[in-house]
Amino acid sequence: MSQASERRLRRPPRGFTLIEILVVITVIAILASLVSPMVFRNVGDAKASAARAQIELLGLALDSYRLDNDWYPTTAQGLNALQVQPTADPVPRRWRGPYLRKSVPVDPWGNPYHFESPGVVSASGYDLSSYGRDGRLGGSDEDKDITSWESTAR
Repeated sequence: MSQASERRLRRPPRGFTLIEILVVITVIAILASLVSPMVFRNVGDAKASAARAQIELLGLALDSYRLDNDWYPTTAQGLNALQVQPTADPVPRRWRGPYLRKSVPVDPWGNPYHFESPGVVSASGYDLSSYGRDGRLGGSDEDKDITSWESTAR
């Protein structure tokens, strides 16, 4: 065997060239820029849907509370009245809670739900809402408020 053929046999396999690596990175970056807006838009829609579902579940718990006690918890008693029997007036005499299996959830953006009873919009009931991603009243898109008095249909 000649020296040249021995060198070819012992030569380590060649890796990728810099140009090949740059082409692959460019293709991945283009694909990511096309796909990521669609993915993040769906994440926002999913959080809004989760907030609507939580508001519905909290509404069911509030209705159960009202059936047992003849009224909804007051704003001062808050949603915690669904978990722990209130001691502030009006003290419920037939509290059969807890009305939620777990603690009162925060909205999907990590903010507490806003509860008023009697409500401003629903004077004989309650107003329950999430202020959306920005945590402030009003807004559009992901910052839009999600409320108990608006239809859950979009």
